[in-house]
Amino acid sequence: MSNPNFEQLTAAQKANAEVMMALMRTAFNGVERLTALNMAASREFFNSTVANTQQLLGAKDANTVAKLNSELAQPNVDKLVSYSRSVYDLVSEMQKEITSVMEAQYSSFAKNAESAVEKAKASAPVGGDVFAATMQSMLGASTKAFDQMTSMAKQLSDIAEANIQAASQVTAVAPAKKSATAAAAKKVAK
Repeated sequence: MSNPNFEQLTAAQKANAEVMMALMRTAFNGVERLTALNMAASREFFNSTVANTQQLLGAKDANTVAKLNSELAQPNVDKLVSYSRSVYDLVSEMQKEITSVMEAQYSSFAKNAESAVEKAKASAPVGGDVFAATMQSMLGASTKAFDQMTSMAKQLSDIAEANIQAASQVTAVAPAKKSATAAAAKKVAK
């Protein structure tokens, strides 16, 4: 093995190690943030459940229980939507970070591979140009496939964003409507 090839191999290994470290940092950061979010949500759920239970236990009759049930349900739905939104934002941010690292890595790989094919083509014996053309075609196809996967991930992200927004809008409208339990409680009270 010649010295320039060893240096290229060493540089490639160093670049790969840096990419893996960037991906690992992103993953650990995401897990840490998700854990903190889950702990905060669990604490909030527990405190809310205790407070709601105390209110329900203090109710004097069925009408009061029904009224409290409908009043206490909406804040929990809002909290669930808020939690879902936070998880979605976290995952979206992580996806963007990972995608940018992968795009940069793929771009570097494609440039290096194209350069290697061009060098091989220049020094290839007769018939070597067919191999180089095949390699260039494969690189073009893999680049197109990578671009399509990136585009598909973006589309899926946009769909998820639209779904989260729709769910947020539905829960914002829901308080205006009375629950079936509250309506039944009013009928019983009359």
